[in-house]
Amino acid sequence: MTPEEPVTDSAPAPRHAPVDLSEALASFDAVWSPRIVTHVNDYDVRVAKLEGEYIWHVHDDTDEFFLVLDGELDIALRDASGERTVTLSKGSVFTVPRGTEHKPIARSGASALLFEPTGTLTVGDRHDEVPDRVDATTGHALDL
Repeated sequence: MTPEEPVTDSAPAPRHAPVDLSEALASFDAVWSPRIVTHVNDYDVRVAKLEGEYIWHVHDDTDEFFLVLDGELDIALRDASGERTVTLSKGSVFTVPRGTEHKPIARSGASALLFEPTGTLTVGDRHDEVPDRVDATTGHALDL
């Protein structure tokens, strides 16, 4: 795994109105390219469309929270106990512990809400080579 230069957007202005997550997801088509819908303290709340396989990556210093909004998401995990996969259906939540190598997989497509510290790179601190289909970003501003 090698580090890449992140693609970043400037932090979005704080929202002072509710955000409809269905509307937020309908506002973009790109997969593996999260949009920041709001902030909670020092965390981004992001929504993303997921399809196919992501890349193996690790967040050394932070956990990564997933809430599946639609579809089904597998998360392959590698840690000291070996390799395993967790399957998340719509409405399921899972937190990948910091330092755990993982790879999300959405075979039939999915959408998810994620909590990550502001500025966290989607491809983590260490990762496999980043293909063109993967957006290495700290999140994009939501354009509603």
